[in-house]
Amino acid sequence: MAMKQFFNELFDYNFYCNKKTIEACMAADKVPEKSLELFSHILNTHHIWNARILKRPATYAVWQKHALADWGELHYENQRTSFEIITNADAFDLRIDYENSEGRLFTNTLQDMLFHILNHSTHHRGQMAMDFRAQGMDPLALDYVFYKR
Repeated sequence: MAMKQFFNELFDYNFYCNKKTIEACMAADKVPEKSLELFSHILNTHHIWNARILKRPATYAVWQKHALADWGELHYENQRTSFEIITNADAFDLRIDYENSEGRLFTNTLQDMLFHILNHSTHHRGQMAMDFRAQGMDPLALDYVFYKR
């Protein structure tokens, strides 16, 4: 499978998971505070990594909190930007220099950076699932195989 197709499929899955998470939170009577923080963090870091790849300044801080009503628009913009990055990529082994949130310089490949966005999002959605369960709410079934069925 070509890298563009691979990343397009994984970002489709990420889009689906985030969309389902936003829908569940919008429908909930009350979203746990920790989950509100975690999903804002997911949105922020996706935006930050896109900005790093594109060598643009980031608009959001790592732990900046967003209103639930704004999540959909932020999510859509992140995904659109990632799909543009994938579409326009000539080489996924391209090395990109960037500064982390503490100002330290690093270099990673485009492939590593894109995969990090996905893995980071999955990690924190898992934390949200635990938070939902701890608050007596049903967590979402967002396993990849369920998405593919």
